[in-house]
Amino acid sequence: MIGVSLSRWTMSYFAAALVALLAAEVMMAIGFGFPAAAIPAPDTLILVHVVAIGWLSFLMCGALLQFLPVLVAQPLHSNTLAVPALVALVAGLAALILAFLQLEGRIDLGAPFFTAAAVLLSLGFILVVWNLVRTMIAAKTVPLPAWFVAAGLASILATAALGATFSLVLGGVVESGPLLALTSAGLPIHMIAGLGGWLTFTAVGVSYRLLAMFMLAPELDRASVHGAFYLGVAALAIVIVGGVGVILVEGNLSLPLLAALGVALPALALYGSDIVYLYRERKRRVIELNSRMSGVALGFLGASVVLIALLLALGQLGDQIGAVVFLVAFGWLTGLGLAQLYKIVAFLTWLECYGPVLGKAVTPRVQDLVVESRAVKWFALYFAAVGLGTLALLFDASVVFRFAACVMLVGTSGIVVQLVRTRRLVDVKAESRLPQGAQRPHLLLACQT
Repeated sequence: MIGVSLSRWTMSYFAAALVALLAAEVMMAIGFGFPAAAIPAPDTLILVHVVAIGWLSFLMCGALLQFLPVLVAQPLHSNTLAVPALVALVAGLAALILAFLQLEGRIDLGAPFFTAAAVLLSLGFILVVWNLVRTMIAAKTVPLPAWFVAAGLASILATAALGATFSLVLGGVVESGPLLALTSAGLPIHMIAGLGGWLTFTAVGVSYRLLAMFMLAPELDRASVHGAFYLGVAALAIVIVGGVGVILVEGNLSLPLLAALGVALPALALYGSDIVYLYRERKRRVIELNSRMSGVALGFLGASVVLIALLLALGQLGDQIGAVVFLVAFGWLTGLGLAQLYKIVAFLTWLECYGPVLGKAVTPRVQDLVVESRAVKWFALYFAAVGLGTLALLFDASVVFRFAACVMLVGTSGIVVQLVRTRRLVDVKAESRLPQGAQRPHLLLACQT
């Protein structure tokens, strides 16, 4: 990646995402939303969307603006579009939160917040997708990991379309029979398209490239990767296209959901085998902290699959869906996100600060920007708290869950402090911190190179 153009606004997306994550953990710690409130309650819906949009989607958008151009060896179509996209997404999330508060009767401003949220969030995601798709179209070749991203982008469009439909119906703007039916029964499709398609499938594609790059492992293009891709796309098509079709004809939605699960499980198994292969074939003998913590997150993904299968066999999946979503969102997706952020922030900061003076001055290594021995305890605290929180949800121990959320907040805060220290070059030795020609990076913006 030496010489690659830096996405100017990626750090801004990351900062907004981390603020949302900390806010969500505060909500859980004080008993706002599930499990203190029911899953369909407005409080829970606020919490869910702060996590899914504010944290995970902002994080994914920021990462893709930087790394999709790397995947396809093509400069980003437009750095400028990233700004209105972020503004629209932040404003849309704020409008959605106000809409749910209005729905519950906590505020009465008489404003069409659901409509505003539908328009702003749709606009934000369309701008991001347009920017990334134009980048892919301009590329000479599109490697397989980028096709995972393409499927993820299709999934976020489906997720946003369903979400906009729900918002317009709840806001009283539309009263069409089919749209009312989708709003009444389409929540599982909305969740799976978002968590499974947009976030997980995209994360799978990006992780193939990032783990190989950071561990100096071979890039994979073997049959198992193709199998994971085709099976995953098939599962998503069954859920999104098949599920919507079943709802519109008033059929049984559980049939496409179960069929999709049967297709998705072998896809996840193939992905797991590929990741194990990358770890085994790496040339970097000492595994860095980000790769070790990514391994823990992948373990939580495996635990999520086992938990789903077990609950399904016991006939308790519906009753324990909150615990499953928590484990997927915070064990797998957030765990992987924080682990990769730890490396990405250091790597991009190093490129921005020292890339222009490579070969002209003595520069520190990427690892000199971080102190793994200090950061590891915060990751350990975070992951332990996620495990405890999952058990608390499974056994309906709300007080224990709130304690676990407090510990998650402490762990996440510690990780955020490490990211800020990295960005500000605090841990680089003073004599090599800023060689002649190097510039201290801004906290929230990157200098384009």
